[in-house]
Amino acid sequence: MRRLSFLLLVAAASMLLFSCSTSRESFNPEKKFSVATLQQDYQLFRNILEESHPSLYWFVPKDSMDYFFDQGYRQIDQYMTEQQFKSLLTYVASKIRCGHTSVRSSRNYNRYFDTARVKIFPLSLKIWPDSMAVIANLHRKDSVLKRGTIIKSINGLNTHQFRDTFFNYISTDGNAINGKYQSLSSRGSFGVLYRNVLGLTDQFDIQYIDEYGQEKETIIPLYDPKTDTLVRGLEVISPHRAVAKDEVRLFVLNAARNVQIDTTLSSAYMTVNTFSRGNRLKSFFNRSFKTIRQNNIRNLVVDVRANGGGDANFSTLLTKYLIDKKFKLADSLYAINRSSHYGKFIQRNFLYWIAMNLVTRKRSDGYYHFGFFERHHFKPKKRFHFDGDIYIITGGNSFSATTLFAKMLKGQKNVTIVGEETGGGSYGNTAWMIPDVTLPNTKIRFRLPKFRLVMDKAAVKEARGVLPDIEVVPTAEDIRNSIDPKTEKVRTLILQRQQLTRQ
Repeated sequence: MRRLSFLLLVAAASMLLFSCSTSRESFNPEKKFSVATLQQDYQLFRNILEESHPSLYWFVPKDSMDYFFDQGYRQIDQYMTEQQFKSLLTYVASKIRCGHTSVRSSRNYNRYFDTARVKIFPLSLKIWPDSMAVIANLHRKDSVLKRGTIIKSINGLNTHQFRDTFFNYISTDGNAINGKYQSLSSRGSFGVLYRNVLGLTDQFDIQYIDEYGQEKETIIPLYDPKTDTLVRGLEVISPHRAVAKDEVRLFVLNAARNVQIDTTLSSAYMTVNTFSRGNRLKSFFNRSFKTIRQNNIRNLVVDVRANGGGDANFSTLLTKYLIDKKFKLADSLYAINRSSHYGKFIQRNFLYWIAMNLVTRKRSDGYYHFGFFERHHFKPKKRFHFDGDIYIITGGNSFSATTLFAKMLKGQKNVTIVGEETGGGSYGNTAWMIPDVTLPNTKIRFRLPKFRLVMDKAAVKEARGVLPDIEVVPTAEDIRNSIDPKTEKVRTLILQRQQLTRQ
């Protein structure tokens, strides 16, 4: 019933989007901006970052960053579309090596692309350092390029060539390289980069490995949603009943966080896909840990591999239920200024200025420190605190506040981190307050993190993500057979520990 309701909701949304299609008719994604106009936006982009980004030279020396800025400016030698200019800005922003500094299209372009049924690259791919495999194929009747099929090359380009090209357009924290692999493997990301960086062709020459281990070749066309009978069918579906708001809300909340109890293994499986506000996380954590206590659960699995972060107050709250000692979030947390000469381009600039004046103080180093988090030690929860064995599942999408959570618990005697390196840096990040900046001519936006947070000074040198205690990476065979190797590994660890306890 939930699945049916969800499909009806999608159908209703499709009808709404279709009805709004006239609003995009006036927007031309192929409009080209003059060189002078682009140079003006580019210079503003550079000036704001140099003025306000606290970590512009954290991992890249100033002379190197200046080189990338100058190189980008020199490339503005002809008229460009919005997306061509965005690709240029994205390339430069990625050199900062800050996962919170990203470039986004204008609102008008996003509205256009959300409703325009344009042809797109048909494959979603899982990317590893030396190979790639199909996750999904929009050509549903394709019996060749099925889920789990290993791809050797696309239009003559192999995994290494795609990686070396596309990684230049993906922002990540420091040297947390797994975050780039995961970003490239997220549904649709590979195709978007293919379109924006290389340009799409009408068809693609695919070299692949068949089920018998033989290298084969096939040709597939672009995916055209206009010819997809399922998509066209959804547009004309009329819901038999209105989908209740409470039902939709419940679906969204369960997708954001849920917990399942397995009494046979005395285990609880808690999935937390976000720390963002609006998901009733405080009551969810309290209710869940109360249930875990009532059922005398001895093993807790916390799955945060898809959690891109959110409000650090919620990641801290979850940490307090699990940690066995006092802790603080930051060795240091500071901004390099409170105000900006470019405030009119910065979202809610006046409100951020007020907030920063209230919570920061200028220190002898010349920076504005958020002293509360530098001094304050949080204490473990007493009520419903979990003291059993804890397994935290992480991956490349574990980012920002999620990395704070994993970092605080790593090394605790009863905690085992299983999976892959987090996409967020174990040393800290640049975030906390992150207004959007809108460039006046192209209306392209970029995120401007205002604070540098250092959790672990010793970890800054390597600048990696939080590394798992037990690394588990999915294989093409796992994808082909729809196996979740991380969860399977945790289950094996729980069973092994139970057997040892009985002996």
